[in-house]
Amino acid sequence: MTLTRIVRNGATVAKGDVIAEFDPLEQIDQARQSAAKYDDLSHQVRQRAADNAANAERRRLEREQADADLAKARLDVSKASVVGDIEAQQNTIRLAKAEAKIESLRRTQPQEERADQAALRILELQRDRQRAAQDRSRANIEKLRVKAPLSGMVALSTFFNNGSMVRPQVGDQLYRNNLLLNIFDPGEMLVRVNVAEPDGALLRPGLNAKVYVDAYPDMTLGARFVAASPVAASAALGRGVKTFMAVFRLDGSDPRLMPDLSAAIVFDRSERFPALAKSDGVAQ
Repeated sequence: MTLTRIVRNGATVAKGDVIAEFDPLEQIDQARQSAAKYDDLSHQVRQRAADNAANAERRRLEREQADADLAKARLDVSKASVVGDIEAQQNTIRLAKAEAKIESLRRTQPQEERADQAALRILELQRDRQRAAQDRSRANIEKLRVKAPLSGMVALSTFFNNGSMVRPQVGDQLYRNNLLLNIFDPGEMLVRVNVAEPDGALLRPGLNAKVYVDAYPDMTLGARFVAASPVAASAALGRGVKTFMAVFRLDGSDPRLMPDLSAAIVFDRSERFPALAKSDGVAQ
């Protein structure tokens, strides 16, 4: 899908705001085609219903005429004693034909009625299918307008494109599972850091630390220790010291803070045991 609009990086959005749009031309074209087919099939349904009504009326008249012919033939046969032999035989033949006509209508007319109803139902299903396709296209058009599920600050994600990591921009061709952006609450940020195993003894509940963001050397924020992973990660090749993940919560905030910024955490238990831990990034 082609991206036609996206909110700028770092923008503040409210819940329900449109944050991105994709090219809806294909869905609009499908909706128009489905609408045209729906109108045509609706006309065919009305025409078929009128034809079925006319056929039902024709069958009713045929039955009434056949019943009248049968009654007349029976009356003529009852006059056999007062008419000639030839005319009596003709009346008998007409009675047999009238009875055969009634029997034929009794068997064929229900089948004709079912065939008419089936033809009408087929057109109705085709019409409803086009209506469903039209509604689906309209729903897809609305889905191409991505709205913010919550309020917060926007951080555009990066993805691999033509050999480099880039942020999405208008005109990009995006595919399924492409991460577009993140929305986070800048009032509550967490810092994930890799702490060397020897420094783990310094971590304790309520430990205060300072955060230095690499991108902004003048930015210094306070942080408080939250939790640490109980399992240490494997040491890098050639190094015997293992590390484990620790999480700190920032005490303050800064409008320049964004997810995935690299930072350093400095915490001191005493003047004799300073420790410096490099983070993997700042996250919500």
